[in-house]
Amino acid sequence: MIKLLKLSLIAILLSTNAFSASDGELELSKKNKTTKDCFEPINRASFALNQGLDKVIFKPVAKGYRNLPSPVRTGTSNVLDNLSSLITIPNNVLQGDFKKAGINTVRLVVNTTVGILGIVDAADKMGFPEYVKEDYGQTFGKWGMGPGCYLVLPVLGPSTIRDTAGSFANVMGGDPYYNLSVNGNNEYLDGKLYAATKTISAIDFRAKNIETLDNLEKNSVDFYASVKSVYLQDRENKIKNTQRGSIEVIYKEDEDWEEIDTK
Repeated sequence: MIKLLKLSLIAILLSTNAFSASDGELELSKKNKTTKDCFEPINRASFALNQGLDKVIFKPVAKGYRNLPSPVRTGTSNVLDNLSSLITIPNNVLQGDFKKAGINTVRLVVNTTVGILGIVDAADKMGFPEYVKEDYGQTFGKWGMGPGCYLVLPVLGPSTIRDTAGSFANVMGGDPYYNLSVNGNNEYLDGKLYAATKTISAIDFRAKNIETLDNLEKNSVDFYASVKSVYLQDRENKIKNTQRGSIEVIYKEDEDWEEIDTK
């Protein structure tokens, strides 16, 4: 039980919200009229902690990761995207988008087989539509659940009450990969492999966002407020499927942050 709780925490810390599953464009604005920053003093303290950890740990590791050959990094990103489809597909179904669920299921099969466990995005080369991630936080939003208060979680970064609940859904049975590796009795898949996968995902994400975050910080009067605005708009756009483009943003997990646009 203790082991399960530890692995659950690792899974949440390394796979969630910060600009979670962002595949589209975001038009930046400094305004957000719907989500309250109920815990701003605590959030700012968590934000400062995360910034400190990023400067001494995450960013240096990400820079080292960038020294790997481009094909290695591309293949790694492809494998991580392929694994993320195990969460995207059930969320497609829960949102009633059965067409995308079917397409993403075929993509998963093609990339896992022809693409050698997802190293090569064979489905893309075969002309399948671009893969767009979905998560339980987005599904809750589609169902009409409000975001609740804005949160900055230690290590995880930006979130909301709704998105944090969505992250817990992953470890409560909503992530097939988690179920097979952590909860399953499998000779080849275990909790250590799951944690390693999420760690690599975090590093891959941070490596893609070095310049973006640097530029955002340099051009912000209040970096905390800028990150909050970007995160909340990105999540709202994904729920409404109104993403327009892409710039990559930071922190862990969410499974996820990914690409958002500042155009």
